[in-house]
Amino acid sequence: MTSPVRTRFPAESTRSLQSPGIVSARGLSQHVATADGILAILSDVGLAVKAGETLAITGASGSGKSTLLGLLAGLDQPSAGEVFLLGQRLNDLDEDARARLRAGRVGFVFQSFQLLPALTALENILLPLELAGHPGARERAAYWLDRVGLAARAAHTPRQLSGGEQQRVAIARAFATDPEIVFADEPTGNLDADTGARIIELLFELNASAATTLILVTHDDALAARCQRRLHLVAGRVA
Repeated sequence: MTSPVRTRFPAESTRSLQSPGIVSARGLSQHVATADGILAILSDVGLAVKAGETLAITGASGSGKSTLLGLLAGLDQPSAGEVFLLGQRLNDLDEDARARLRAGRVGFVFQSFQLLPALTALENILLPLELAGHPGARERAAYWLDRVGLAARAAHTPRQLSGGEQQRVAIARAFATDPEIVFADEPTGNLDADTGARIIELLFELNASAATTLILVTHDDALAARCQRRLHLVAGRVA
């Protein structure tokens, strides 16, 4: 018997939560040259995250949190050590190959939202879907905009949206491609406490229903406490 075709755009996923090692790192270090010598931003960091887990990376300003997130996502290459993402050793891939690996499989939520100013809310969500060749891209973008409560704002550009609304669009964009992993860098950092609390609820609601792996950087203890695990950095080392 032919299986029925699923025609809606659900957040739910049948992705297994038992698949190990969706992202991992061994001996990860990042050093930069300065006028005073070599500055160690990260030193010998190791971690492993299973599919479906939520991990908070915490630490004081300058402890290397965002640098670590960028290395795990393949946005930069480490000075030493190795990173594995979605079954691929990132050290073996050039920038273009890492981008192809992330396309449609990795979502991002940034502190500064990173919406394209010339595009509407709907178009900002639509763009990664089109780049990934997702079927029914416009309908799916509209579904996700409605999912974050902004269907009425579809034609608004980022400058016409509040900070909280922009972050909701960014979250919808991150989840719209049904990614296997979402990286979030200080997702509430530019928001007031009340708006930030609502964004936290939305982020974890969508993440739980989609069974997506979530790795986030935060200095917010309330946000970190919502994650299953916490990795704390002190001066670039795991505490």
